[in-house]
Amino acid sequence: MGYVGFDRAIYKSFKEIKDNRPLHMLNLVELKEEAIYPDGSILTGVEAYKRYGKESEPVFKRLGGSIVWRGEMLIGLIGPADEKWDICFIAEYPSVEAFVSMQRDEIYQKAVVHRQIAVKTSRLIRMAPNKIGENFAF
Repeated sequence: MGYVGFDRAIYKSFKEIKDNRPLHMLNLVELKEEAIYPDGSILTGVEAYKRYGKESEPVFKRLGGSIVWRGEMLIGLIGPADEKWDICFIAEYPSVEAFVSMQRDEIYQKAVVHRQIAVKTSRLIRMAPNKIGENFAF
């Protein structure tokens, strides 16, 4: 089963968390080989996801978003051995309100269609930044 869109109950809980730190969203994305559009046109998942990125960028930036970390998955040491993420990054938003505003933006809603077509499965995890430490403990 692929995870591409929001579950309404979880999205409601996401918005209700009271935390005024910047919002960090960990994105783990597995792309489809072929992204098939309703009109029958076909792109690779990479091409469709790039369209999403290009078309959503103006809204993301206007609302104060930035990419604060991006990396390439090489191998998973803990977890399902068959899990392979094609895209891994952390997007920062100044607030939950900025993230919610992006979801409601008409330009973004048109752009996100490319993401939904490109993605096989994904994880989107709300996080908040903490102080950097000397060891693994918090």
